[in-house]
Amino acid sequence: MNRRYLPMLLAAAMTLPGVAMAQDSQPRNTPRVVVTGEGETAIAPDMAIVSLAVMREAETARDALDANNEAMSAVIKAMKDAGIEQRDIQTAGLQINPRYVYPQNNSGEEQPRIVAYQVSNTLTVRVRDIATVGEVIDRSVTLGVNQGGNITFINDDPAAATTEARKRAVEDAMARARTLAEAAGVELGGILELSEQSFAPPPMPLGAKAYRMEAASDAVPVEAGENTYRVQVNVTFEIKQ
Repeated sequence: MNRRYLPMLLAAAMTLPGVAMAQDSQPRNTPRVVVTGEGETAIAPDMAIVSLAVMREAETARDALDANNEAMSAVIKAMKDAGIEQRDIQTAGLQINPRYVYPQNNSGEEQPRIVAYQVSNTLTVRVRDIATVGEVIDRSVTLGVNQGGNITFINDDPAAATTEARKRAVEDAMARARTLAEAAGVELGGILELSEQSFAPPPMPLGAKAYRMEAASDAVPVEAGENTYRVQVNVTFEIKQ
């Protein structure tokens, strides 16, 4: 590097940050009002996600898997016959585990021994017709499902509900800012900053204990309730001078 330009470069390096700081400090010194607004919308869910599992036990892993395959195949066929599309049926997990008997103090055995094998196959099913959730569960239990049963109610497309909640949050923030400005005897100017946070409803699963894993003459009673979508906005207003 040519030494003649070194003083110029050092001067530029010292000058430019100072300009940037001067530009950044101006907005922060502007009198302002900062408010947080909230809005929410509650709508009925239009879809359920059901977790169903088949567990079978046998002396060998092969026999346990064969028995499990037979039962799960019947369950999957029943789901499709009930009008559930293949895209809404997904295998969520397959486990093969030995079952041990551990030695007791007076048994004379020194090591645990395998007495059977357990095979569990879990199926996740999207039920797009809420009215049929109880029937789907009841039919699957009749065909061999004996574990699982968690149900989560969701909305396939919550965009409209979130948009409405967003509008209500902004309206709430505007009302809060006007109240504060009126009480302080000042006049609001333009918006300096605007940000949001969206909160989807947390999963509210209906636990496996909500119904008994046995065949029943009537469909399992299920209530879907409502999902609440909430939006929070942070708005910074300038105060007119």
